[in-house]
Amino acid sequence: MAKLNFGGVEENVVTREEFPLAKAVETMKDETIAVIGYGVQGPGQALNLKENGFNVIVGQRKESKTWDKAVADGWVPGETLFEIEEACAKGTVIQYLLSDAAQIKMWDTVKKHLTPGKTLYFSHGFGVTYKEKTGIVPPADIDVILVAPKGSGTSLRRLFLEGRGLNSSFAIYQDATGKAKDKVVSLGIGVGSGYLFETDFYREVSSDLTGERGTLMGAIQGIFRAQYEVLRENGHSPSEAFNETVEEATQSLYPLIAENGMDWMFANCSTTAQRGALDWMGPFYEATKPVFAKLYKSVLDGEEAQKSIDSNSQPDYREKLEVELKALEESEMWQAGATVRKLRPENA
Repeated sequence: MAKLNFGGVEENVVTREEFPLAKAVETMKDETIAVIGYGVQGPGQALNLKENGFNVIVGQRKESKTWDKAVADGWVPGETLFEIEEACAKGTVIQYLLSDAAQIKMWDTVKKHLTPGKTLYFSHGFGVTYKEKTGIVPPADIDVILVAPKGSGTSLRRLFLEGRGLNSSFAIYQDATGKAKDKVVSLGIGVGSGYLFETDFYREVSSDLTGERGTLMGAIQGIFRAQYEVLRENGHSPSEAFNETVEEATQSLYPLIAENGMDWMFANCSTTAQRGALDWMGPFYEATKPVFAKLYKSVLDGEEAQKSIDSNSQPDYREKLEVELKALEESEMWQAGATVRKLRPENA
């Protein structure tokens, strides 16, 4: 593990150069990796591992859309695709990639197959961190590890196919065999991580819950909507409002931030844009930092976890979720966005 300087703070990281793929495959050559769940993270991680040379099987509920998706992706029923319990029995590494709600529901089934020396792998620290609420308490004689790609499973897969990668955090909760470190790093490299940075289960889940509700999703949607509505209320067309609010950000400026950073993007905009950004970043910071502090406290107090468990444990939670998501989809802003995207040159 190397120490790298991040803005004046040294952190432990693992790079592909330091721990090459060949070493990762060799480390895991005697392991059978059972990827449980084929929804959000499952497809990307399972396919990347398989194509990188690891021994992978998938566990998923039959008679489901995700089972059909796994078959369409090349997993063979009875050979590399099994019902969840059978996959757990066959796997020496169980990658528990079901949703947080489904992890709670399936825990008793999975726990039966966590025999001594096996490895339980998470990509989110929720279940273990909030064990008093979830009931997920791993046996003491297994390794418990985490690799959390910093992005969606779709992005993980797409970047892998492009020869790139998402950065991931890694953590060890239990090291019963003395080999947990080599396993977690090998699997982190195997799923296609750019580099791996060290964390623990609590810090992963607290930063993740904050990020999802903040700049990754919740805050972005709120800010987009606020600016779009102000423009519309002042006579701008949906096309103009959407292009100025979302399209220019996602298609022009955000990619510049991704490539070289916010400082570089600022330096490569017009002087008028620079002046406006420098003048207004302070008011936006002052307005939103208290909201982020309130959000983090809600995460810290376990309120966000409890809301998620209460909501997602309801028998009709999927139906209610679909109604809320449909309202977003049918809003004028995102209907305008659908038309704008169709008009991009590459889609014309």
